[in-house]
Amino acid sequence: MSDSLGDEYAPAFAPFLGFAGCAAAMILSCAGAAIGTAKSGIGISGIGTFKPELIMKSLIPVVMSGILSVYGLVVSVLIAGGLSPTENYSLFNGFMHLACGLSVGFACLASGYSIGIVGDEGVRQFMHQPRLFVGIVLILIFAEVLGLYGMIIALILNTKGSG
Repeated sequence: MSDSLGDEYAPAFAPFLGFAGCAAAMILSCAGAAIGTAKSGIGISGIGTFKPELIMKSLIPVVMSGILSVYGLVVSVLIAGGLSPTENYSLFNGFMHLACGLSVGFACLASGYSIGIVGDEGVRQFMHQPRLFVGIVLILIFAEVLGLYGMIIALILNTKGSG
């Protein structure tokens, strides 16, 4: 049974869900990267006036935050590759792509927030006690891997798509 609005398994609104997933992946992961960069940048600016020689070592949270947006970009490109105006797009694929975008997006948002908090306070305390550096980097790695987990789930979900 087919009509101008699509059929039961591929309604006309199904691609909207895919586009929403694509947008959610980029918007939320970039928001996480921006939050992490901004919050840790405040701490870096604070220590730069007292000990400018520590600025380069203190840029680690900013770099780690920037990686989060790459996770969202990868998933968005994969979702966009599954969208086509000429092919039938099922409701299953729409919800699956939405879930992909939301999983990586929210994971990167949470990761960026935690990187920002740890980065801000970590670089401030690193200025007072340089031996904290290794511990701070380990905490930042555990915070950043949250975004990676979201991307892994999105990649697994994306492989479940049906043509």
